[in-house]
Amino acid sequence: MTVQSSPADIIATYDRVAADYQSQRNRSLVEKPILDRMLGVTPRNLSPRRLLDLGCGPGAPIATYLAERGMAITGVDGAAAMVNLFAQTLPNATAVHADMRTLDLGETFDAILAWDSFFHLSPHDQRAMFAFFQAHAAPKASLMFTSGHIAGEVWGHAAGAPVYHSSLDPDDYRDLLTTHGFKVIEYRPEDPTCDFHTIWLARYTG
Repeated sequence: MTVQSSPADIIATYDRVAADYQSQRNRSLVEKPILDRMLGVTPRNLSPRRLLDLGCGPGAPIATYLAERGMAITGVDGAAAMVNLFAQTLPNATAVHADMRTLDLGETFDAILAWDSFFHLSPHDQRAMFAFFQAHAAPKASLMFTSGHIAGEVWGHAAGAPVYHSSLDPDDYRDLLTTHGFKVIEYRPEDPTCDFHTIWLARYTG
């Protein structure tokens, strides 16, 4: 029988499997082209440019790549074990143990990234996250997140443990982005050049 998880299980699951997840994480950086695209549209409000990495995990390879390109990284994760690994991987970054759904850092960022993290939230919580994106967006900030390509719930695995994923309809994401002051720059459903991730890239216009 297949064991299914729920959104409520996600933080505890990643706390439990953090070390295995880190060791098994693909380091080939298939994400490099879209990360470079995000860098290309990220403004220079301050130097160094500031990145908020939501669901940062252990910090490699994505946050490491962006730090090597001069970004000041703030990594946020609800799993304490992931935050500890992130701090070890990127000792010069800011590591924050917090649930993204209640985040209030009192500062803004030139880029916001929620890669393979935001989609673990329930549809209700995903909708609510757009206000948090907006609250932490500096002028003309870039926002990039991954989702599903159609509305629904699916179950996958992280380091062998079952994990929940959900997605809204693409039109819902577009409406939420517009409502909260973001303009879609690029939408890539199931991008075959990026391990079939569905990717949103937007700019804050508020």
